[in-house]
Amino acid sequence: MGTGFGMIYISKGFNFLGGLLMSIFIYGGSMQYVAIDLFVNHVSLSTVAITTLLVNARHLFYGISLIDKYKNAGLKKPYMIFALTDETYSLVVAENKIAKEDRHLYYFFLSLFNHIYWILGSFVGMMIGTFIKFDTKGMDFALTALFVTIVTDQLKNKKSYLPSFIGFATSLACLLIFGRDHFLIPTMLIIAVILLIFRERLEK
Repeated sequence: MGTGFGMIYISKGFNFLGGLLMSIFIYGGSMQYVAIDLFVNHVSLSTVAITTLLVNARHLFYGISLIDKYKNAGLKKPYMIFALTDETYSLVVAENKIAKEDRHLYYFFLSLFNHIYWILGSFVGMMIGTFIKFDTKGMDFALTALFVTIVTDQLKNKKSYLPSFIGFATSLACLLIFGRDHFLIPTMLIIAVILLIFRERLEK
């Protein structure tokens, strides 16, 4: 993922330092891919802000579901919140046998190592893109592949597929109703409401 970002970023003519700083201080994952097109098209700051909100809106729901897990994490908590990504989230919510007293340390280093891997991946990608020129068209499919992998891994560890079915069905319905550019937030809101209402039944 990070390598793909670095290669595409450099191929668009941007400087090495800018890409590295993005991966260190923004660490936006999918948003960094989107940002490349925004930079290329010289869009306004307001457009960047709105696009960022839409792309990363799912993190609001990630955060809500992790309130209990991150509770009393102390000084580690701000960084853990900053470094929360799709990959980190999928590992945090996965069933594991980490002792309760060690879980915050586990979450912290999980976040840190994923961050480091992204930075190193971006660095390697930009190095490759600097010295080897080739067509990067289609490389952003890595995002789709990532999400499919995460979902598949989560399904393997779940006793019930009902929450996943609710998510897929709601996403498809909202896609048909609101269109591909506006379906994300309504989908997440509807899913959140359904899961909250039927939480006790789904957890049985």
